[in-house]
Amino acid sequence: MRFNIFTQPDVPEKYRSNFWHLYLDIAWFGVLSGTSINFLNVYATRLGASGLQIGLLTAMAAVVNLFLAIPAGRWIEQRHTGRAVFWSSVLFRAGYFLWIPLAWIFNEQGQIWALIILAFLMAIPYTALGVGFNALFAESVPERFRAQVAGTRNVTFAVAYMLTSFGAGFILKNMPLEAGYQVIFAIGAFGAAMSSYHIYHVKPMQEGPFPLPAAPQPEASPQINPPRGLKSALRLDILGTPFRNVMLALFLFHLTHYLPNPLYPLYNVRVLNLNDNNIGIGTAFYYLTVLIGSTQFRRIAHRHGNKKVTGWGAAGMAIYPFLLAMSHNLWQFYAISFIGGFLFALINGAYINYMLENIPPDDRPAHLAWYTIVLNAAILASSLAGPLMADMVGLVHALIAVAVLRLLAGIVILKWG
Repeated sequence: MRFNIFTQPDVPEKYRSNFWHLYLDIAWFGVLSGTSINFLNVYATRLGASGLQIGLLTAMAAVVNLFLAIPAGRWIEQRHTGRAVFWSSVLFRAGYFLWIPLAWIFNEQGQIWALIILAFLMAIPYTALGVGFNALFAESVPERFRAQVAGTRNVTFAVAYMLTSFGAGFILKNMPLEAGYQVIFAIGAFGAAMSSYHIYHVKPMQEGPFPLPAAPQPEASPQINPPRGLKSALRLDILGTPFRNVMLALFLFHLTHYLPNPLYPLYNVRVLNLNDNNIGIGTAFYYLTVLIGSTQFRRIAHRHGNKKVTGWGAAGMAIYPFLLAMSHNLWQFYAISFIGGFLFALINGAYINYMLENIPPDDRPAHLAWYTIVLNAAILASSLAGPLMADMVGLVHALIAVAVLRLLAGIVILKWG
């Protein structure tokens, strides 16, 4: 019997190649995420990184994205979306190969700062990739299939992440610290290269290059050339549209989503005393429920709508940091990991579709550039605020505060988003 989620009998033939390459792209990205990305903060913690240094690993990229998102959006608008996204992904993901030899070159603190500097440099092409990929997804997947494709991508990502994180934990348990992480980084870099290969084969259904949209004018008369002022260049007109409320709601979601990220490795390593194998198994449990939840995403999103699923998911994600703050042993960590994945699966598929539903189809790059600014402002703020909260009130109380903020973010999305 064939697995129906992948065979897609109701999908027209002209879309199937795009869909398959989108599934394979995210599967290989799951390999990268389950190895290099998943264990980066853990590695930095074991090298002796402070909470601030762990926060900077994320904050450096956010700083770059804040400054380059608008120029990246305009750059994407003027080029074929598929080619622009592919070359951006190649330049960005080449940086993962540079992680591999760091242990041969630097001592512990040198490796930490080298990783922070690489994060800064990799963020330059990543800005274009982040803006462009959402536009490419919208151009290559018709709206009626987006929930199906997003749900299936979540499934393939979860399977790859679950298997590779479990395998990475096993490798790290049985190898010396730095040699084990070099193997993990090499596997992740290969996954990154394969993901870019499949992005190359995703073709927009409409051909570029795409002209720059003119900013809306108070008069109804058409303009041949768009205005050239600073306001037009920055597309400040978008802030006067209903998309503003969507951006504010997603800012709160991303802020509360990323806020505990610098805290998790500190709590897991220094409070729960978990080893890398424990963390790998816990991550596998988490993505097992992401897998289960992803199979139900299409049905739930079609029944309730992407906005409601996003709001419920954002509020429900409060459960994970709250229960983690209450945990004291390995088995509680495993149980929390198992519980936490389901709601993440729903919101991970819903929030992008919720955003795309509120973007005019002929003006995606500019709107996505503003969304990228909002996303990275949230990442930057959370990367710095998370360690600060932990220093002020302690890890346990900081995680509880995050849980309360996530609940409030869900309410804001449902009521005002």
